[in-house]
Amino acid sequence: MLRFCLALILSAATAQAGTKVRIAAAANLAQVIEVLATEFQNANPGAITEVTLGASGSLVAQITHGAPFDIFLSADMDYPRALIANDQVHSTSLTPFAIGRLVLWTTNSQIQLTTLEAALTDSRVRHIAIANPDTAPYGRAARETLAKLLLASALRTKIVIGENVSHAAQFVASGNAELGFVALSIVIAPQLENSGQWIEVPAAWHTPLIQGAVITNQGTANPLAGEFLTFLQGSVARKIFARFGYRVPALP
Repeated sequence: MLRFCLALILSAATAQAGTKVRIAAAANLAQVIEVLATEFQNANPGAITEVTLGASGSLVAQITHGAPFDIFLSADMDYPRALIANDQVHSTSLTPFAIGRLVLWTTNSQIQLTTLEAALTDSRVRHIAIANPDTAPYGRAARETLAKLLLASALRTKIVIGENVSHAAQFVASGNAELGFVALSIVIAPQLENSGQWIEVPAAWHTPLIQGAVITNQGTANPLAGEFLTFLQGSVARKIFARFGYRVPALP
């Protein structure tokens, strides 16, 4: 589990005076969350934004066991709804904030991404990385895509499972997997935008990656949790999501 603190603080005194909001965020948000946190903290001087990244299902398990998060940003809507069903989050706070996009990515210049099927069945491909379908919505979408292409059985022995979508991307970036199903937001982030090539998976081939935010029971006592949720729906955040390749849901 990757844990980091995005604390943009001018001095130690500011840090002590600031209010903290703890965010559990799906791994596909690894690149965009830092930009979001920066803009949020600029709008809320003294605020400290602490982010824990992981597969959505793994974060749900942590919340279920009492992890001290104020807000949960899931890669789908199902995991937040499961928490609502168990009375572990504020039921009326569930808000769709972005729509993720799945791509097939390679850093191997010899593999051509003319079509998804051609790339996946290329004889030079020995390993295909996906996120864990049992805990990561992007992994589930990858599994559904392979089923759509009728390749799930044929490619079963080539599949390597990452803990989350960022971990799957690491397999590709390191060359340990020739291909990987990852989030578009990862491959167009500044760190990787010139690394390899990618092709988008048609959205109709998998369950929509509508990402939802929800305030936890603990977060209801933290005003910053509500402010961050409002921020996610605002024009600044929507422009940031679009820059990182997300589609944004229509405003209510």
